[in-house]
Amino acid sequence: MQVEGVHRPARAEISASAIAHNVRALKSVVGESLFCAVVKANGYGHGAELAAKAALIGGADVLAVAIIDEGIELRESGVTAPILLLAEVPADTIAAALENSLTITIGSLEGARAAVSKAEALGGRHRVHVKVDTGMHRMGVAPNDVDEVVDVLTSSAAIDLEGIYTHFSVADGSSAEDRAFTRDQIASFDEVLAALAKRGVQPRLVHTANSAGALGYPEARRGMVRVGLALYGYLPEAWLASALEETGERLVPALTLRANVVAVRRVEAGERPSYRRRRATQSAATIATVPFGYADGYPRRLFDAGAKVLINGQRYPLAGMVTMDMLVIDCGDDVVRPGDEVVLLGRQGDEEITADEWAERAGTISWEILCGIGARVPRILVD
Repeated sequence: MQVEGVHRPARAEISASAIAHNVRALKSVVGESLFCAVVKANGYGHGAELAAKAALIGGADVLAVAIIDEGIELRESGVTAPILLLAEVPADTIAAALENSLTITIGSLEGARAAVSKAEALGGRHRVHVKVDTGMHRMGVAPNDVDEVVDVLTSSAAIDLEGIYTHFSVADGSSAEDRAFTRDQIASFDEVLAALAKRGVQPRLVHTANSAGALGYPEARRGMVRVGLALYGYLPEAWLASALEETGERLVPALTLRANVVAVRRVEAGERPSYRRRRATQSAATIATVPFGYADGYPRRLFDAGAKVLINGQRYPLAGMVTMDMLVIDCGDDVVRPGDEVVLLGRQGDEEITADEWAERAGTISWEILCGIGARVPRILVD
């Protein structure tokens, strides 16, 4: 059972208006393409239901998730919009997906046969999308095998071959090599589409672009774009901002991590707070304890990387190692009291700490930072 720390002064505040704004901003770039909001992994850590409903308010047409349970959760919360499963699911779970009106992905010949069998047993007509592997080499039908897969699907009246798509592996890369590889993926996919068209097979929804593809490759936008990270206010890479700048738009981070100081103590120079006694205070200092730790998604490596938090509009460094449930902060000689607000991610006064900053310090990516926010941190809708 998931337990949220609702009695603990720490929370993730989610701005629904920011997510809706980001959808509108991105739609101004992608034009007539349908907008698929990717809300897998608990809405990239923002809360799947909150993110999905905010995205739909902003104008999203379709939602996408990674696993069946994520789709069922949205259906049970009252979401009626189309929901695409972004990976082929095991044969024994296909019926559950179809029963909950989830659009399944076909990534293999075996998957196509299983989908037909389950759909015919269930009755009715069920939407599927075929995923083509053009170079990611993680999941999908090889281009040479697409005809056979399509033949299986189109042979059944229980299957509606609504869509076909591929997934980019380096669309966020700015190097000549990365850009050439992405364009090769597009060309390979177009060859598949052309071959199918000659056979009279033209799925209604053709899509290739993730966030990076939607922003960096106009030719990749097609009938629909699948936007994940950018939905939540972050760019995969800084160079992709130019597409938004041309429309006068910008993305707004939708998540703020807040907590409150729960204890304050004064220590002498040379004291070494927290586990392993890693760092000595350089002078007498006020140490503030904050109820947020690595179990909540604050990476331990941020201590060595020099991460800071915001209290009263000022940046303060960690005084010792990140622990499972708490941080200790070196506030120097400044006055800090129990109850003072602490911003771990987000803006306070003129200062801002972003997931990109955490990711750079921790040697990872902003996706991992956002998805890593712990289940016990309450997600609170703030607008």
